[in-house]
Amino acid sequence: MKRKAAAIENPEGFAELIPMRPDERIDPVTVGDYLRGKLADADGTPEILQFEGGKANLTYLLRYGEREFVLRRPPLGPVPAKSHDMEREARVLSVLYRAYPLAPRAYHYCADPSIAGAPFFVMERRKGIVIREQMPERFQGRPELNRRMSAMIVDGMAALHGIDPESIGLGGLGRPEGFMERQIAGWKQRWEGAKIVDVPGFDELHDWLMARVPRPQRVSLVHNDFKLDNMMVDRDDPGVCVAVFDWDMCTVGDPLVDLGTLLGYWAERGDSGARQAFAPMPTQQDGFYTRAEVVERYGRKTGLDMSDAEFYEIFALYKTAVVIQQLFVRYHRGLTQDTRFQGYDRKGADLIQVAWAMANRGRWV
Repeated sequence: MKRKAAAIENPEGFAELIPMRPDERIDPVTVGDYLRGKLADADGTPEILQFEGGKANLTYLLRYGEREFVLRRPPLGPVPAKSHDMEREARVLSVLYRAYPLAPRAYHYCADPSIAGAPFFVMERRKGIVIREQMPERFQGRPELNRRMSAMIVDGMAALHGIDPESIGLGGLGRPEGFMERQIAGWKQRWEGAKIVDVPGFDELHDWLMARVPRPQRVSLVHNDFKLDNMMVDRDDPGVCVAVFDWDMCTVGDPLVDLGTLLGYWAERGDSGARQAFAPMPTQQDGFYTRAEVVERYGRKTGLDMSDAEFYEIFALYKTAVVIQQLFVRYHRGLTQDTRFQGYDRKGADLIQVAWAMANRGRWV
C-alpha cells in the first residue's frame, strides 16, 4: 500500500507540506545550530516540514516564526556522479535571480553532510501551487486557461534562453563544444550504472543519436528539466508563473535540449500508453497546445530554426528513460521506501521503444 502522510497544507487537494517522512528526517536542532548567524532572521530552532512533491531531491520548509526558507538536499543513498548537485544549484541560484526573476535566490550552501545527511543549500521560499498530472478542481474545464498556461510555459523557457550566461557570471558553468555528444554518452553511462537487465533498443538508440547530432545554433543556459511541475504558479491564476525550480542540472550548452525535454513530457490525446504513463503535465486536456504548437511558439520567440526539433524530442525520451530507471533501481535496492517507483523499470523500457519508433520513421530513416 502506498504510504500517505497527513497533509499540513492542502489547497484544492494538492498537498504541499507534510511531516517529515521517517526515513527522510533531518534534525531541527542540528540544522538550527548550524544556520544561526548565516541567514538573516534564522535564530533558534526551526520548525521543519517536508514538501511532498518531487521524485528525486528532498525539499524541506524551515519555519522561523513568520520567516520561512527552503532547504534542498539530494535523495537518500548513493547518487550517480554529477547528479543532484546541490553546489551547482546553489551557485546558479545565487546569481540567476538578477536576470531571471522566476529563479528563487539561494542564500547559503553547506558541503558538510553531518548537518542534514548530505550537502544542501538554503533558498528563499516562493508561494503558489505546483501543478502535476491533474489540474486543481477549481481550474478544470477552462480551455482558455490551459492555452494561457501553454504560452506561459514556453515563454518562460524562451526567456531563460535569451540570457547571456557571461553577463551574470555563469559562462563557465559548462563546456558548449561537444555538449550534445557528452550528454548522449553521459546518459548511457548512467543507464549502465542503473540497469538490471538489458533493454532492447537502448544501445541502438544511443548510436542513432550520436550519428545525427545537429550543429548548435546558440549557446545559452540550459535548465535540463524544464516542465510544468518544476514551475510554481499563482494560486488564483495558474497562467502566471511565480518560480522555476530544480536547477541542479543547469549548464551552458544547446538550448534546444530544453525544448526537447519539454516536448518529451508534453503528452497529447492519442499518444501511446507508454508516453502517457510518465506524463507529468495535464497537457492532454482541451486547450493545451499540441507539441507542434509548442515548437512553433518557441521558434517564434527565440528566432531559432526548428527543423531538428524532433531529434531533441527523441533524445529527451532516451534521457527520461534513464531517469526512470535510476528512480526504479533506488527502490529495487531498498534505498528508498517510496512505492511510487515500483514498476518504473517497465515504464522506462516502454519509453525506449517509443523513442526508437520515432527514430525509424519519416525523415530520420
